[in-house]
Amino acid sequence: MPFIKRLGFYLFGVSLGILFLAFFFKKKTEDTGAYFCYFPNCRTLKDIRSKPMYYSDAVTEQLRSKALDTTDIVGLLTQGDVDFGRSDTKSNPCKTYIVEGTIKEVEVIATVRNCVKKATLESIVPNTD
Repeated sequence: MPFIKRLGFYLFGVSLGILFLAFFFKKKTEDTGAYFCYFPNCRTLKDIRSKPMYYSDAVTEQLRSKALDTTDIVGLLTQGDVDFGRSDTKSNPCKTYIVEGTIKEVEVIATVRNCVKKATLESIVPNTD
């Protein structure tokens, strides 16, 4: 059998396998709600969301005055970007992360203290940069 024919069979099989895996993993993530986080930003935000969330007095006041909603906070901690350059990732026992994102079409900066058993949202302020 010539090389070109074998290469064609190989590429056909590989492409079918890739399509099968893509379909299988997409179905699995939709059913279970699990997704794969490989990048540091995604892993950090997923770790923060996995813990009980506490709010500082300033954030609690924003929630009471209806300036913020808990769905806004969840959206920020899902779609936001962690600024590792300004974050304090070396401190013990709690690390402090700066999360930038958009809430109600306003760019905001949130400060989150991520401890071993809980996460505390310290502040959410508009981004003035």
